[in-house]
Amino acid sequence: MIANIGITYDAPWMLLFAMLIMHAIADFPLQGAFLAQGKNRHLANSEFQGEEPSGLWLYCLTAHSLIQAGGVWLVTGSAVIAAVEFLIHWLLDYAKCERWTNFHVDQLAHVLCKVGYVIYLSSHAS
Repeated sequence: MIANIGITYDAPWMLLFAMLIMHAIADFPLQGAFLAQGKNRHLANSEFQGEEPSGLWLYCLTAHSLIQAGGVWLVTGSAVIAAVEFLIHWLLDYAKCERWTNFHVDQLAHVLCKVGYVIYLSSHAS
């Protein structure tokens, strides 16, 4: 049994399912067009009619990664795992925006991270 912030997951698959749901919410509706487009330094953000602020992509990518980290923190109750999620999510999305990976590889890597968190939490459950 894995217990976090008042939520008890009777089996690791339940925690994984909760994290995948949170990922889907944070990666699609909570990201929105502004962050999705703005986090890519190679694209202009259509939200700006005039000149786009310099370095906007850093803010957008960081904000999106913080939203993802917040979701992981809410589901797991672990600030450490949330910090790891922030860093990994930032790097994975940066790699996708640089075209070092593609959408499918990016999503698979995000899911594998969640699997890793579940394995870690399951092995350290009291």
